Amino acid sequence: MNHIPHSSQPLVLGIESSCDETGVGIVRGTRLLANTVSSSMDEHVRFGGVIPEIASRAHLDAFVPTLREAVAAADVTLADLDAIAVTSGPGLAGALMVGVCAAKALAVATGKPLYAINHLVAHVGVGLLEPGDGAPGVFAADGGNALPDNLGALLVSGGHTEILRIRSITDDVELLGSTIDDAAGEAYDKVARLLGLGYPGGPAIDKLARTGNAKAIRFPRGLTQTKYMGTAEEPGPHRYDWSFSGLKTAVARCVEQFEARGEEVPVADIAAAFQEAVVDVITSKAVLACREHGITELLLGGGVAANSRLRQLTEQRCRAAGIRLTVPPLALCTDNGAMVAALGAQLVMAGTAPSGIGFAPDSSMPVTSVSA
Repeated sequence: MNHIPHSSQPLVLGIESSCDETGVGIVRGTRLLANTVSSSMDEHVRFGGVIPEIASRAHLDAFVPTLREAVAAADVTLADLDAIAVTSGPGLAGALMVGVCAAKALAVATGKPLYAINHLVAHVGVGLLEPGDGAPGVFAADGGNALPDNLGALLVSGGHTEILRIRSITDDVELLGSTIDDAAGEAYDKVARLLGLGYPGGPAIDKLARTGNAKAIRFPRGLTQTKYMGTAEEPGPHRYDWSFSGLKTAVARCVEQFEARGEEVPVADIAAAFQEAVVDVITSKAVLACREHGITELLLGGGVAANSRLRQLTEQRCRAAGIRLTVPPLALCTDNGAMVAALGAQLVMAGTAPSGIGFAPDSSMPVTSVSA
């Protein structure tokens, strides 16, 4: 399986199965041809979170129909493909295995080169995609199909909260900061359960918070003390990192105190105050990392990018710091196959050798490894 010339506009199929979305996307170079997603979220609702075994079985059921739908939408055949790309990590081990095995089977059956890629870096690749209706891509509007210089990425989802510096999307990605426990989306789900709001927690809290008073309660901002932050000259051990487990505990204690006093729990106020604590610390640390590393362009991605307050505060603080914020369309922020295909196409065009079929899924794949 030799890689194809880097000068071509490769037709690449991307497969995503890292969590509860089965995604298949097809791109030609930077042009998006199809983006089909099947979610098993409804099957996890009664459990209050994603159950890995259920997600894996749902991927098995959904893969072939999702693949057929994407191929039909793009009006191509598997024989037309130049390459196949698949998320090999990070993610849920069993869920990743389904997508990787499917991709390997397709690669063997078609003889097409296979690229095993990093799910997190793929979130950045969507910034290069043109939607396919003649409109420019997120970054292509500035001319050409290349990511801008001095680019950072803030990825906020149910499984990840990271700030990255992107020097080259194909071979130079640096992790500046990340959560050391719960991801932001995970914290939303846990707090929603505490407040009786159900799953998924993000949309429910975002909606309810609009009717609450965010200043009614002051919840902690994790890892913001001097011993963790340090200074620009002598950075602390967690200057750009986040922690949300203490915040979740603080919410639980707050609810318990109202109940112990026999008072009605002010659910809307707690939701608003919790959300403000999350977005405040995320945006302040992200902008700090950008300013101290010369990042002037920031891409916001991941499922929590749908949160209205996160988008609003990130925009305000980026504008004040002279940073241009970019948020891809919501369908490309959440997990999808198009982002996998987009990064795969970039690797092909850069002349990167394919991964072959000897790799294994890596549930803890570091963001510095763009491909396996």
